[in-house]
Amino acid sequence: MRLARAVDGALLAIAVFIFLFIVLFPFYWIVLSSFTPKYELFTIPPRYWFSTFTLENYQVLANSIPLTRYFVNSLLFAAGSSLVSVAAAFLASYALARIQFRGANLIFIVFVMSIALPQIGGLVPLFELFKNTGLINTYHGLVILMSSLVLPFTIWILVPFLRQIPYEIEEAAIMDGARLPHLFWFITLPIMRPALVTMFIINFIIAWNELIYPLVFATSGSNKTLSVGLVELAVQPTAGGGRPWDLLSAMSIVMIVPILIVVLLFQKLIVSGLTRGAIK
Repeated sequence: MRLARAVDGALLAIAVFIFLFIVLFPFYWIVLSSFTPKYELFTIPPRYWFSTFTLENYQVLANSIPLTRYFVNSLLFAAGSSLVSVAAAFLASYALARIQFRGANLIFIVFVMSIALPQIGGLVPLFELFKNTGLINTYHGLVILMSSLVLPFTIWILVPFLRQIPYEIEEAAIMDGARLPHLFWFITLPIMRPALVTMFIINFIIAWNELIYPLVFATSGSNKTLSVGLVELAVQPTAGGGRPWDLLSAMSIVMIVPILIVVLLFQKLIVSGLTRGAIK
């Protein structure tokens, strides 16, 4: 019995090690490449540790693209779309979870089914619509687009969360003379705060990594995001005819590190918010 447990423990440890290696090694290699001089990236045999540590890749990156502008654009794009989507989803979820009207379940099902629609399928009509309304190359246009993309998923999470809140709490407040704005602000919102913060963080991560919408709807340099900058670097010609892997690695780190910090800081909140809203 002890031998069997020891074998099971050893196999589990080996499996976990292999899984972590597969997941973490690409990230480690990007970090290594971002601080390695370009002429050492393709040495044979490859080097798995820093032989020459340099910040030159980041300096060249900052001179190749407007890095600060792209970073600010990504921050505004992700934060704005997350705020709008969570606010709109909260109102829609409250109506679907609390107000009894014909077709409420059907509307909720339509929202859930829309999550499976391919994003690229609506690019052409959306581009024509935004072009005619003057929303191309605008911050609010990108925020509207991204908010509409993550809105169904946000509603799908918030509706079950709201349904778990006893309605008797709101009934007691109504009996005391509270009106709908007071219910929202003083009763429902404090209870929903963990779920709302969780969805804001998740939507922020999704928007930060979004490529298709900024690539198609932000063609001017003043509105491009980091993901678009990564594509621009990938298609830049180099002396040897290949890709500038040194700059691509540095750009990848610039994009990954902020999200990694957010996930590490709020991982417990993200998991608890998702599970509390999706279990029931």
